[in-house]
Amino acid sequence: MKNNIMSVVIRQLDSADKDFQAKLMAVLAFEASEDEAIDRAAASIIADVRQRGDAAVLEYTQRFDHVAATSMTALEIPRAALQAALASLAPERRAALTEAADRVRSYHERQKQSCGSDGFAFTEADGTVLGQKVTPLDRVGIYVPGGKAAYPSSVLMNAIPAKVAGVAEVIMVVPTPDGVQNPLVLAAAEIAGVDRVFTIGGAQAVAALAYGTATIPQVDKIVGPGNAYVAAAKRRVFGVVGIDMIAGPSEILVLADGSTDPDWVAMDLFSQAEHDELAQSILVCPDAAYLARVADSVNRQLDDMPRKEVIRTSLTNRGAMIKVRDMDEACDIANLIAAEHLEISAADPTHWADKIRHAGAMFLGRYSSESLGDYCAGPNHVLPTSRTARFSSPLGVYDFQKRSSILHVSEAGAQTLGRIAAELAYGEGLQAHARSAEFRMK
Repeated sequence: MKNNIMSVVIRQLDSADKDFQAKLMAVLAFEASEDEAIDRAAASIIADVRQRGDAAVLEYTQRFDHVAATSMTALEIPRAALQAALASLAPERRAALTEAADRVRSYHERQKQSCGSDGFAFTEADGTVLGQKVTPLDRVGIYVPGGKAAYPSSVLMNAIPAKVAGVAEVIMVVPTPDGVQNPLVLAAAEIAGVDRVFTIGGAQAVAALAYGTATIPQVDKIVGPGNAYVAAAKRRVFGVVGIDMIAGPSEILVLADGSTDPDWVAMDLFSQAEHDELAQSILVCPDAAYLARVADSVNRQLDDMPRKEVIRTSLTNRGAMIKVRDMDEACDIANLIAAEHLEISAADPTHWADKIRHAGAMFLGRYSSESLGDYCAGPNHVLPTSRTARFSSPLGVYDFQKRSSILHVSEAGAQTLGRIAAELAYGEGLQAHARSAEFRMK
């Protein structure tokens, strides 16, 4: 260990303990703090943007991002600037971004095929045709965080599935504090096929996308991560537009059988812990000696990490190492945790994967590090957090499509269906429903 001051004491749990369940739920407990002050501020900004439109958006952008723009025109990045940003990248960086985009696009094109994007129809014996039509959303807004860090991967993961789904227009908003634009983010927008880019952020950007202004068109759905103000604003506008999810802190759960180099697993825990202090990294293993080796590796490697303070806080406050009886029990615990990212670092990962019901994404085998999924493997990295993987899915093509039922009832079908519908309608006391069906009966 290089520096005892920086050592990490990660919470140790044992499934054999009587109070294990309570201790585990305490570790998992996280409620996205709906700070009243933040919620009130977001509500106020949304109301102002609804009333004053562009003028309000411009004012908030000047105030919060210190962008010295005097008109909304100055806040839109022209397509030529996106192309120039792409051309300016170093060859190896451009190649990596392009290859990542190609892989994300290829994966989502397969997803489009598998989710029945052409809809279906079938004809009953009496000639009635029933079916489903699948259509893309007309316009989508994607929020890309700016400021402390740049996230070109978020551009790819949000914009590409929208375009694969057939969305006609993708509007991107990205804050640029002090007017600083990140070329890699703009290059990603060009590669992903983003149609328009505005340098605005915060609750004002969400409001502008949700309600529209003279300059910014109203969208049908808003996707993408943001800070607490963005999350509060997305909650507020849901129903006026669709949203993807309200994401919590990043999570990783590693199920290990003890056969993977402990340094690899320690670094995998770091990969989520370095996001922020509230991120959660959990290791589950039946081998106590292996857990100790990973803990030693954590402390040995920590000082080399530029974000070591963030990692230490995350692992200390929300991390855990869990000793279990066997890998079967590890899978049971994984289903309870329903983690955003689940690594199965074992000799036979597919065997254990068959036992998993709840996970945002599964990374099978010792070579499948979660970071590959974040950037370039292909599957989407926008995943359910805070145990919501029990009932929700990764962002995908299906999030940018909607389905319309089709009913083309034949004259003969109206006789059969009319009798059933009228009987049920009378039972519900809805006379007009019944008569409407009966008018079409002979």
